[in-house]
Amino acid sequence: MRYSVSFSGGAGSYLAAKRCIQKFGKENVDLVFCDTKSEDADLYRLLDDAEKKLGIPIVRLADGRDIWQTFRDKKYLGNSRIDPCSDELKRKVLDKHRKEHYDQSNTTIVIGYTWDEPHRYERFEKIMSKKGWKTYAPMMEKPFLYKEEMLDEMIADGIRPPRLYALGAKHNNCGGGCVKAGQAHWKWAYHAIPDVFQHWKKKEQEMREYIGKDVSMMIQVINGEKKTLTLAELERRIIENESIDMFDFGACSCFSNDTDEMGGVKG
Repeated sequence: MRYSVSFSGGAGSYLAAKRCIQKFGKENVDLVFCDTKSEDADLYRLLDDAEKKLGIPIVRLADGRDIWQTFRDKKYLGNSRIDPCSDELKRKVLDKHRKEHYDQSNTTIVIGYTWDEPHRYERFEKIMSKKGWKTYAPMMEKPFLYKEEMLDEMIADGIRPPRLYALGAKHNNCGGGCVKAGQAHWKWAYHAIPDVFQHWKKKEQEMREYIGKDVSMMIQVINGEKKTLTLAELERRIIENESIDMFDFGACSCFSNDTDEMGGVKG
């Protein structure tokens, strides 16, 4: 049996790979990373460190476009419900790679979801099962680890965790941004990684002008009606100390989303 680990550059995927190697042997494990060309520079340092520690080269795949180019190609701004960036740059790229390099009867797709993310794994398992793949999430097995414990194990292995984690990020994808991120996440980004916030604000506005419609990555509900909420408007609210939903972090779900079943604020 081959075990193909979807290596995202985060603590979960690193430890999932480590557990697979310990359980099945490195000769039966592959590590596969999809590059959105929108990543934090420190993610590539982590990939190099992980390769050396785990003793397995990471297969690095890329469509070649960044997330903003996929939006322009689709003439559609990714948002809290629909993510053409993940679909084009990760899911389709991985599907193609798996079909070309693996036998479904002898391959298990490994994901780094942890014990406290059963809802995400259930969705992932359902989607992959429809495509004919078996799945496995080793971090959902004992010993169950909290995020801090996962980072401690990385450090014990001699691997410095991603710099975004030290700044308070929930994930290490797309440079700290995400089209599915909510108000609380973007307020964090405004203060912790202001250059990233400003870049995403600028690109969002460019897409609004390119599409020619009132679209945004985030939505807000006012009197039961969904409305757009741009990063420019969120920035104004932050500066003017207006109310912001600090429970709305959103979710990064590049590998488990099914865009055919999702709705959203369309462009």
